[in-house]
Amino acid sequence: MPVGFVDRVEDMAELRSLVADLTDGRGGRAVVVDSVSGMGKSALLQAFVAQAAAASPPPMYRAVSARCRPGIGSGLMYGPVVDLLLRLGEDVKQPGVFRRMLSFTGQGVARSAPEVLSAIVPGLGAVFTLGREVTEASLASGAMPFDSLLPFQQGAAARIVEALLELVRQGPPTVLLIDDVQHSDPSSMLVLDLLLRRISGEPVAVVLSHTTDGAYLDGPGAMVEELIHRWATEGLIQRRTLSGLPDDAVAELVERRHPNAPPALSEQLSEVTLGHPIFVTLCLDEWTPEQGTQIPMPTSLSRVVEGRLRMLAGQDRELLAIGATQGSTFLSHTVAAVKGAPHDEVMERLRRIAQDHRLIVAEELPGWARMEASDCYRFEHRALWGVVYAQQSAEQTRSRHARVASALTPVSVQETPLERRLEIARHLRLGGTACLAVSADVHYELARDAAMEGLSFAEAEQHCEVAISAARDLPEREESRDRRLVRAIELLLSLTEVRWRGQSRPAGGPDIDVLAAEAEAAAARCQAPELMIRTRLLRGKTLLATQGLVPSLDKLREAVELAENHDDAVALFVARVEYGRQVSKRKLADGLAQLREAERMYASDARLGGSDDPVLQHARNLGEMQLGITYFDSGHLGEALTRLHRCVERLRSGPLKAELPIALNYLAQVYTGLGADHEAEEVLREALALEETRGGDSGWHAYNAALLAHLLAHRAGRQAESLALVTAAWAETERTWLANLVPIVRNLYAEVLLHLADARGGALDQAYRLAASTVAETRRSGMVRSEIAAQSLRSRILLRQGDPVAAELAAREGLRILDVVGDMPALRTEEVLYHSAVVLSAHGAQDEARGLLERARAEVARKAHLVGSDTMVQRFLADVPINRAVRGGEGIAR
Repeated sequence: MPVGFVDRVEDMAELRSLVADLTDGRGGRAVVVDSVSGMGKSALLQAFVAQAAAASPPPMYRAVSARCRPGIGSGLMYGPVVDLLLRLGEDVKQPGVFRRMLSFTGQGVARSAPEVLSAIVPGLGAVFTLGREVTEASLASGAMPFDSLLPFQQGAAARIVEALLELVRQGPPTVLLIDDVQHSDPSSMLVLDLLLRRISGEPVAVVLSHTTDGAYLDGPGAMVEELIHRWATEGLIQRRTLSGLPDDAVAELVERRHPNAPPALSEQLSEVTLGHPIFVTLCLDEWTPEQGTQIPMPTSLSRVVEGRLRMLAGQDRELLAIGATQGSTFLSHTVAAVKGAPHDEVMERLRRIAQDHRLIVAEELPGWARMEASDCYRFEHRALWGVVYAQQSAEQTRSRHARVASALTPVSVQETPLERRLEIARHLRLGGTACLAVSADVHYELARDAAMEGLSFAEAEQHCEVAISAARDLPEREESRDRRLVRAIELLLSLTEVRWRGQSRPAGGPDIDVLAAEAEAAAARCQAPELMIRTRLLRGKTLLATQGLVPSLDKLREAVELAENHDDAVALFVARVEYGRQVSKRKLADGLAQLREAERMYASDARLGGSDDPVLQHARNLGEMQLGITYFDSGHLGEALTRLHRCVERLRSGPLKAELPIALNYLAQVYTGLGADHEAEEVLREALALEETRGGDSGWHAYNAALLAHLLAHRAGRQAESLALVTAAWAETERTWLANLVPIVRNLYAEVLLHLADARGGALDQAYRLAASTVAETRRSGMVRSEIAAQSLRSRILLRQGDPVAAELAAREGLRILDVVGDMPALRTEEVLYHSAVVLSAHGAQDEARGLLERARAEVARKAHLVGSDTMVQRFLADVPINRAVRGGEGIAR
């Protein structure tokens, strides 16, 4: 029952206009064709491709199409992207990588998308391999900031886009068409997002068809609709809507199908169907000349289909209902297994239905079932399939889905193609109570594999949410219910961490602290110490994001105490490192003590130092570099330099280098603190280059860029570069929003603006707004180190703005907090004391100012004593601007 392609003149003209822009060298653009189901979007795209293929002489462009898969498309990571790359590669004459790529065409379904993509895209295999190892360490430890993984995911997408564009450039201008994009997976949508931002200067255009039925409901389709809306808002795409066929188009269809039909027939069809192409075609299928103009017209599509079904024997209707349960495309083998009937008998009955009743048509086996001894059929249209599927009772539907899942599940799950796994998971999800336990397990494994193998974190989130829901619905007495719940929640929170943004509900996500508390309670019911420790660490992270540092530290301390009582060296080491890293932000001495103890444990316990466990190695790396920077924050500059040098060299020689940008950041801080600005710039540029090679946003990339901007702001002729760097760094920080880095980068931005204020109008006002925002945020989060720095910045800005009274109030508030908490990380005590002295001196409080200056000088002298060699001491005193200012008493009345 193919729908005749009629009366899409304007829409086809739009596609031809898009092609004209391409072939005339005006660059590419993108169009999305929207409509409800059955309006002819697929027919439009197919007609466009067919016209290009049939043109003589051949056109000056090529049309390459892919289609997203209903039901499983949202989980089929990189599905349409792989299809497009393979089809583009068919025209490439070069040997090597593209020959390997084409060898996958016949076997890609048996391999994972990352394997196929790694053969296609230069350098992508290494990105997937490193990303897999980093992801594994993160998911296993529960402590790695998931921001470390985003660059791998975004870097993979960037490489895929570049490979796709390179293939396009090797041929004629190209139109890429993706049908049914509402079924696309998030990884492909990320690739599309990057591609659409580049096509204006490339010989490629993009056409998407998008069904709007239920687009705003929860689920993957809502994500696609949201992204399309954003693209339209940003001017990246043009949206066109297909409506019903006009009267003359309906008349044309009637003329094609029934040339001798009375004119009144087309009028009736237009009135009843409102021009819906599928409805029109179904009605024409039912009409016979004997009915003349007096035929009764059905009032709905359902009635047309029901009329056809009544012509079938009851057993045949049952076979179609079972087939519809599998999907709009189904296998005779599956229908026979669910029915419990001989396969030969079922094949014969389905063959006759296809031959005699215009309900189903023979179809090629899907790739994942290509080795099956089975016939394959599809319903003539998804609307028809929907009517058949809906005619089952609720329990019929559930039980048949459960039996379909069982029929599709192979005896050995080794090397099961992803498409088949997704089909099984879909039926388990719909199979009711009997399938809950298996559904939870299957979706959890799909989530881990999506994250680990393809760096497809959004797909992994979707699977996690199903696993959590299934585990919750299990009876409370069900064995392993709570373990299933803990592991799925832990994975989901790890995957979503980068989007927490200091909110209890990240965009599109659940309440993170409620979830963490649920996992903590489930672990307690299990009475499993290792789970109790991990869930407390997890809860510490969610509390840090939602309620601030103090509640978080309480929970992290509990994790350390539990691990001590459990006598689990690995759990205790990981917990102590995490607690030490966070408590340093509140009390430097406590953090130093915890990290020193963790270091002692690693050196003395063979279960730790003798292991190559990635979890332990990751915790060791974080602990070692945190201890180094904590020594620096405590004034032990020489010790900090030695330790961080050693850590950086070890990380440079390793395969992953995931934590290297953090270690280089810390080393740059020490270099800057010692007056070694050239060395600091070198390591910061190394860190930036490392993450830029991976691609994608990163909170630590932003922090390193802001540190470099701060360094350059003090150099003649580098101010413009400094401002550009720090502006981009803050924008990247806003996109990544790591709670512990946001106030630090914001303060650095404000300080650069303060330094450049004479050359840039409005800079002081902008700097003040930034500092004030940090004060407000840190009072909620408990990040007192950044509040002290922000109050000091406010005082300096207010003084420059000519308000010494307000400046003094801000300075005194910063001093008050500093006197309560003492030395803090990422904060130079002598700097706060000195700038406060300048502010107080300007307002006439000379005695207090001189007292603060002496305290600052004492702090500089203490640190100088701990630097090391005489040469380093001299450099520390002479080449660090703040130290020169403190020793000279600049800006303070004598």
